[in-house]
Amino acid sequence: MEAQAVNEFMQLYGALYHRLHTRWSKDEQRPSPEALAVMMHLEASGPLTINEAALHFNRAQSAMSEMIDRMQAAGWLGRIRDQRDRRRRLVWLTEAGLQVLQRSRQVLDPARLTAAWQQLSADEATQLRATLAKLVAAIPTQEVTNETM
Repeated sequence: MEAQAVNEFMQLYGALYHRLHTRWSKDEQRPSPEALAVMMHLEASGPLTINEAALHFNRAQSAMSEMIDRMQAAGWLGRIRDQRDRRRRLVWLTEAGLQVLQRSRQVLDPARLTAAWQQLSADEATQLRATLAKLVAAIPTQEVTNETM
């Protein structure tokens, strides 16, 4: 019986994700996985030179420079002067870049989820939240390592 319940949950979860996941419209400029990785690294590390970014991502400086140029043209990155060494230029996230990064992390579409949520009674919504929270708490967190990536 438990295996059947797990299978049913997996099917329902897949259907839920398929119907509610965030979508980018065709006219929106969506960042590539590589661009997202650069933005996430900048967010975590702070401003970097192109050479520092190239070293981190194990790319040629010319390839990194081209990627940064494309991301700057998209409005996601800007170049700023290093306050400690005015000769150096650092790459940093713009407000638009921060918004794209935030949007890329949004798994579910808030409008679609709100519309679906409104179909539940207050008791159903409370019970669903509590049950999902309990399920999440029952799952041990997995440390991300090079082997699990």
